[in-house]
Amino acid sequence: MTDRQKQILTAVIEQYAEVAVPVGSSLLAKVFGVSSATIRAEMAELEAMGFIRQPHTSAGRIPTDKGYRFYVNNLSEGEESFPERGAERALSARLQDGGLPERAIRNAVDTLVELTHNLGLATIGNQLYISGLSNLFGQPEFHGGAQVQQVASLLDNLEPWLREAAPNQPLTVYIGAENPIGRSADVSLIISRFRSPFSDHSYIGTLGPTRQSYRDVMTLVAHAGRTLEEVL
Repeated sequence: MTDRQKQILTAVIEQYAEVAVPVGSSLLAKVFGVSSATIRAEMAELEAMGFIRQPHTSAGRIPTDKGYRFYVNNLSEGEESFPERGAERALSARLQDGGLPERAIRNAVDTLVELTHNLGLATIGNQLYISGLSNLFGQPEFHGGAQVQQVASLLDNLEPWLREAAPNQPLTVYIGAENPIGRSADVSLIISRFRSPFSDHSYIGTLGPTRQSYRDVMTLVAHAGRTLEEVL
């Protein structure tokens, strides 16, 4: 993939996350200062490689799971915006006043819900605490019953799967079909492992549409896991 193709893929992903409609060549032509024909040719190459797709004729493009995976794998560490740092400080402040471990974990999840507008979740002992279902099902991707059923299946089976699989990375991202359950639900699970009084393999994270701001959400989920370890 060329540098310009990487930049175009990034622009498609970030623009689609913001507006929730396919991204067209005319918009990107203005961004990159080239002709629409040049952008269309580059997008055709990205589509041939499987990184973007055209949902219907005469539409712009949207990212595929493969495109999101490439983007996530190539996010530069340490790049944070001022809003992200402010959100991290807000999360830390809420957790410092958490009190009992269970309350601290619930506070962390509720704060993630407020900051990311995704569904938030965490393991507390042998239970899965969930908050923010209305955030998830309020997204335009989930107006169909089939996808809602897939998400429900994922949530019903997530806690036993986490206990069995025990992902061992500080931060793990499952995009779309990579999810162990509900693979056609078009969601991404972003989870951080942390040590707690309940288990050395406790988890906190978010579940949201594949169309989301991965940099922001990954930063906040990772920060939540680190902060919980400090306060617990």
